[in-house]
Amino acid sequence: MGFLLLGLFIILMLIGVPIAFVIGIVALLGITGIPYTPEATVPMKMVNGLDSFVLLAVPLFILAANLMNSGKISEKLINLALAIVGPIRGGLAHANILVSMMFAGVSGAAQADTAGVGKILIPSMLKKGYDKETAVGVTAASSTVGVVIPPSIPMIIFAGLTNASIGALFLGGIVPGILIGLGMMLFVYILAVKRNYPRSQAVEFKKFARLFLEAIPALLTPIIIIGGIVTGFFTATEAAAVASLYTLLVCMFYYKTLKVKDLPKILMDTLALSSLSLFALACASALGELMSYYQLGTAAQEFFTNNVGSEWLFIIILIAFFLFIGTFMDAIPAMILFVPVILPTALEFGMDPVHLGLIVVITLAIGLITPPYGLCLLLAAKIGDMSIERSFVAVIPYIAIVVIVLLFIAFFPEIAFFIPKAINPGLF
Repeated sequence: MGFLLLGLFIILMLIGVPIAFVIGIVALLGITGIPYTPEATVPMKMVNGLDSFVLLAVPLFILAANLMNSGKISEKLINLALAIVGPIRGGLAHANILVSMMFAGVSGAAQADTAGVGKILIPSMLKKGYDKETAVGVTAASSTVGVVIPPSIPMIIFAGLTNASIGALFLGGIVPGILIGLGMMLFVYILAVKRNYPRSQAVEFKKFARLFLEAIPALLTPIIIIGGIVTGFFTATEAAAVASLYTLLVCMFYYKTLKVKDLPKILMDTLALSSLSLFALACASALGELMSYYQLGTAAQEFFTNNVGSEWLFIIILIAFFLFIGTFMDAIPAMILFVPVILPTALEFGMDPVHLGLIVVITLAIGLITPPYGLCLLLAAKIGDMSIERSFVAVIPYIAIVVIVLLFIAFFPEIAFFIPKAINPGLF
C-alpha cells in the first residue's frame, strides 16, 4: 500500500496537480485504506493541524509584509539602501540585496519581499543598463534571506514542532543571514566590475540623515520583535501581532501613506496568500498521521543508526534530502511532514535542535528559487518578463553562495551561535 501511495504522489506531481492537493489526496486515500479508520479522520487531522496558537503568526507576519508594501515602507528602505551602497559599482544590485536584508527583519515573508522590492527595483535596474538575468537573479535570490534573518515564519513552525527555543532560532539566524547577504554582494561587485554596471553619486550627509530618520520607524520593527521574544516579553505569535499593529500605525499616522479604504484589499491579499500555506499545512498534518501509521520515523531512525555512522554524513544526507524536497514543496508542509521523522535521529547523533532548525530552514529557503516550485523565482521572472529557464540559470551562482554558507553553519555551528551566546547565553 505504501509503495502505491508513493507512486500516486509522484504521478500527481508529474501531471501538475498543486502540491497541497497532492498531499491531501494521498492522505485521504491512504487513511481510508487503513482498517477500521473512518474517513472523517482526514478532516479532523486537518483541523487539528491548524488548531495552534503558534500558526497565527503566519497570517500576521504576511499581513505585516503587505502593510509594508502598501504603505510604501519598502520604498523608504530602498531609498536608504541606495544612499548606503549606491556609490559602489553595481549600486542598485547591492541595494536590492541590502533592502532584502532590511525587509527580512520586519516581515519574515520572502514572497512579499520579492513582490514589494522587485516591482520597484527590477524595472529600475533594467533602465540603468543592467541585464535581465542580473536584475531577476539578484531580486529572487536575495529574497531567500527573508526566511533566515529573523523574524522567520519557518523558524516559528520548526520551533512549534520540536519545542526548540524560538528566541535561540531567531538569534541564530542573524549571522547566517548576514553572511549570505554579504556573499551575494561580493559576487555582485565582481559581476558589476566585469560588466561595468553603473554606480550613483555619494549622497550628502544632510540627505542621508533625512533618509535614515525616515526609515527609523521601519528599522525599529526587528528590534521590537526580536527583543520582545528574547526577553520573554511576548511570544512569537504576539510578536507577529505587534509587528502588524505597529506597521499599521506607522503607515497610517507617521508616513500617512495608508488609508482606511486600503485595508480591505490588504486583508484580502493576506487571506489569499496565507490560505495557500495553511491549506498545504493542514493537508500535511493529515499525511503526517498516515506516515505515523507506517512508522516512518522509527524506520528512518533504524536506517540511519544501522547505515550512517557519523553526524557529518547524516547532515550531508539531510541537506541533500531537503534540497530535493524544497524543489516541489513549500517549507511549512515539508517541515510538518519530515521534521518529526528526522528529529529522533538528529537527537541521537547529539545535534542541538536549534542547529538542526537552522540547517533545515536555510536548505528549504533555497527551494524558493529552484523550479518547479520556487515562488520567489516565479515572481521575479514574471516581473522581469523572463522565462523560468533563464531565470533559474541566473540564480545558480547565488544558490552556490547560500549552499557554501549552509555548509559552514552545518559543520561549524559556532559561527552562527557566537553572537547569540554573547547576547543571551541562557538560550543555548
